[in-house]
Amino acid sequence: MVFAFLIFCAISFKESPVLLDQIECDQHGFSCNTIDGVPGPKTDRARLFAAKAGVGKLNHPFRVVTVTQADLDALVQIPAEPADKAKLPRMGYETIKEMFAERGHMSQRGLERLNPGVDWNNVRPGLELVIPDFPTSIESYLRPDVFNEGLIATLVRISLSKFEIAAYVNDSCVALFPCSIARDKSKLPPEGELKIVTCIPNPNYTYSPDHVPAGKKASKYVFPEGPNCPVGVAWMGLNLPGYGIHGTPRPESIGNAESHGCFRLANWNAARLFYLVRPGTRVIIEQ
Repeated sequence: MVFAFLIFCAISFKESPVLLDQIECDQHGFSCNTIDGVPGPKTDRARLFAAKAGVGKLNHPFRVVTVTQADLDALVQIPAEPADKAKLPRMGYETIKEMFAERGHMSQRGLERLNPGVDWNNVRPGLELVIPDFPTSIESYLRPDVFNEGLIATLVRISLSKFEIAAYVNDSCVALFPCSIARDKSKLPPEGELKIVTCIPNPNYTYSPDHVPAGKKASKYVFPEGPNCPVGVAWMGLNLPGYGIHGTPRPESIGNAESHGCFRLANWNAARLFYLVRPGTRVIIEQ
């Protein structure tokens, strides 16, 4: 009886108009950030931009994926201490839930609701999961051999007041991504025009503590690449030293003023923006 109820809940969730709208908008490049079936302003913005672009309905919002032994073998445990993080070969996913939520552009809670009854603490190879259908993987957007293919954005607009990044080809908006901006307003970059000067897939990250005890020298550590790297899976540096657009290991946090100054995107959106831009792409920062 409990299992039948869980299946009923999953079917109801899959048929949620909000969930389907979030998936369809995201499949066309207009992201609400994390797909979760919950209405809100980011979903409304995605719908608005998708409607302006005239996108149509898609017939296949979901796909079934199978957890493999390779998926389980790729999991890592991220230690707390910076020195220990720097020793890792890669800052990969820590759990299967995190891995497949990211593959489906979902919140982990949304993935749970779509797959009720899964024992996430005891996942075995062969487990089948339902996730939103995104045929192009995060990794594929970052491949060097596709860097010069497809659409090329002529302009990127970053709105500080709306917490969003929009990519344009001439006058047409082709992608919308919620972002996070600096918590400290004094660290916000000035409004005006900049440009992208570097595009780095799978970057590492040099860590130095914000506060160092008096009389002690700050230790710096280089964290390896991976989805749990502090700058996520892609770095797009701006011609303003220290500033860039990048991914994050915490996609649910996007849409707030909480970064140190850069513009954070969910990893899947950072990868998609990376695919659209090139060194030299114009960036306009505005309210």
